[in-house]
Amino acid sequence: MSTFLLEIVTPERKVYAEQVNMIVVKGVAGDLGILPHHIPMVTPLKIAPVHIKQGSTDLYIAVSGGFMEVGKDKVIILAESAELPGDIDVERAKVAKTRAESRLNDKATHIDFHRAELAMQKALMRINVSEKRF
Repeated sequence: MSTFLLEIVTPERKVYAEQVNMIVVKGVAGDLGILPHHIPMVTPLKIAPVHIKQGSTDLYIAVSGGFMEVGKDKVIILAESAELPGDIDVERAKVAKTRAESRLNDKATHIDFHRAELAMQKALMRINVSEKRF
C-alpha cells in the first residue's frame, strides 16, 4: 500500500511526522480526503480533527485551523495549534468549554461572540479527540 509523509507543524514544534496511507481534513470548502499522489494544492483548514490512516490504525489529531499544502510525496499542515490525543488536558478543555458557553449565553454587548464561538469549537474538538468521539 502506498504512503506519503505527513507533517503537522505549529509555531512551537513539529507535532507529527510519519508515513501515512490517507488523511481526511476539514477544509473551508468541505471535507478533503488525501491519498498518495494527490494533485498538489494548498487550502485553509477549519478547526477540526485530522483523521489519519496508517494501515489498519486510525489516529485523530486536534488541529485548530491553519493551512494544508499537498505536494508530490508530502503533505504539510501548518496549524495554529495541534495536539495528539494523549497530550490534551481534558479538564482544561472542559473549563474552556464552560467559559465559552457562559460568554455565548451572556447578552452583554461587550462580549466578542466570534472569539467565544472559536473558543467553543476548539474546546469541543479537543474533548472529542481525547474521548475518541467522532
